[in-house]
Amino acid sequence: MNASKASLATNDAGRGRIALPAPQIGAGMPVEQALRSRRSIREFDSKPLSLAEVSQLVWAAQGTTSPEGYRTAPSAGALYPLDVYLVTGEVTGLSAGVYFYDPRAHELARVAPDDRRRQLSDAAFAQRWIGKASAVIVLTAVFRRTTRKYGERGHRYVYLEAGHAAQNVYLQATSLGLGTTTVGAFRDERVNAVLELPQEAQPICLLPIGFPG
Repeated sequence: MNASKASLATNDAGRGRIALPAPQIGAGMPVEQALRSRRSIREFDSKPLSLAEVSQLVWAAQGTTSPEGYRTAPSAGALYPLDVYLVTGEVTGLSAGVYFYDPRAHELARVAPDDRRRQLSDAAFAQRWIGKASAVIVLTAVFRRTTRKYGERGHRYVYLEAGHAAQNVYLQATSLGLGTTTVGAFRDERVNAVLELPQEAQPICLLPIGFPG
């Protein structure tokens, strides 16, 4: 199932649609403390994430912050070329699989079944620690959403936006007592296959997330 089909999935957990808890505002550590404490983490223990933690993380990446649909990360022309996918293995109340994040509904739509963390780590040149994370956020981009307005310069804007979103995930993870690392070394075509991405989407980075080991 591609992202467009996923976004139309029925609003029912048994049929592929999972409503997330509302993101909590003001409940975490001050941003200055998160900035000071942020580190890249590559060792995780086996403790599962909660659905509330997943909710905060995907919202930090690309959640909406206004009725107009503005998001947590800045976007050139408010064109929002990024999509967020979640590869899960150890999340309480959420089956292992691949999910597409719908920012407007703040819901996950199931794209594919089964625990694919090992396949994702294989796609990332066998970086086995990726497969030990409780979940992996994958930022993908549809470049034409931006380049149709800004031309070739739009490619630069998309990568800038992905950096903003990744840092949001870092800071949110730190605030929750979690760890992550941005991974850019992977075989695109194999990540595409693991996530069952639509043809126009390209993976930009992986963010494995879990409790520091």
